[in-house]
Amino acid sequence: MFSYLTLPCLILFLSPYVHSQMYPFPYGQQLDYHFYDRTCPRLPMIVRYNVWAAVKNDTRMAASLLRMHFHDCIVDGCEGSVLLDDTEDFKGEKNALPNRNSLRGFEVIDTIKTDLERFCPSTVSCADILTLAAREAVVMVGGPFWNVPLGRRDGTTASQKSANEQIPSPIESLQNITAKFSSKGLDIKDVVVLSGGHTLGFAQCFTFKRRLFNFDGSGNPDPTLDSSVLTNLKSVCPNRDASNSNLAPLDSSTSKFDNVYYTSLINNAGLLESDQALVKDTNTAAMVNSYSGNSFLFSQDFAASMVKLGNVGVLTGQKGQIRKKCGSVNY
Repeated sequence: MFSYLTLPCLILFLSPYVHSQMYPFPYGQQLDYHFYDRTCPRLPMIVRYNVWAAVKNDTRMAASLLRMHFHDCIVDGCEGSVLLDDTEDFKGEKNALPNRNSLRGFEVIDTIKTDLERFCPSTVSCADILTLAAREAVVMVGGPFWNVPLGRRDGTTASQKSANEQIPSPIESLQNITAKFSSKGLDIKDVVVLSGGHTLGFAQCFTFKRRLFNFDGSGNPDPTLDSSVLTNLKSVCPNRDASNSNLAPLDSSTSKFDNVYYTSLINNAGLLESDQALVKDTNTAAMVNSYSGNSFLFSQDFAASMVKLGNVGVLTGQKGQIRKKCGSVNY
């Protein structure tokens, strides 16, 4: 059992010094890089330790925490609604079609929250915890570090309907996905960059199975899918319903955060239709090529897009609340 003060190789986890800065928002909202410096100085270390322990125990957890953060922010903003359990008053996001039996990592956020409540009760929002955890998860598997402005507050409701409508689908057209991003203040560059998060993680067979057996209702595989990839995927996802929850890696080349995902797209080896579509569209193909050939550019732009994502629809000031438990609102 490690204590926070005796972490092995703790120096590797220490974040670079961040200068004082406020992040401006419309309507006078502000987040601050030093929001918890006085009220909860242990915050960075507690988040970092728990994410480190979770990823050490299960490397998939890095992708899971990143995905959960995205699914939180893309649905009515980064206000922790994805963490809420269903109640008599609302059906939340956990059981929405894109999340049911696939979204993971809630126990990691709950553990972080429990630790924080011990050291600084009723101080740190679940929305901020999730945002920080996503950053730490990416860093733990070789991805870029980015400074996270803090001060988000938690929402008091969640909507399964909103999650079903607002989360992009892997079989949705690029035009529709871009429109969903645009409605959140994100642009087509953010679509390409944040899709690069698929350098991590796995997808269940049902999300891409039609590419293997019945693409566009033709009864045949997707003709653009690399033949060797097709053969491998059919072994993982045979044409029967029982295989629908089997897992295939989104990027089979490496298990770390890198830009090889984009090279796979160029080689027609992308797993999801929504990913492969990025090289078929003239508005995005050039960016795919750029990121494929320049890992530094991808890391730099990914960090910038993650900051933008984390600023979508935040609650600050007196809006929302600081939940004592991330799965339920304070009453």
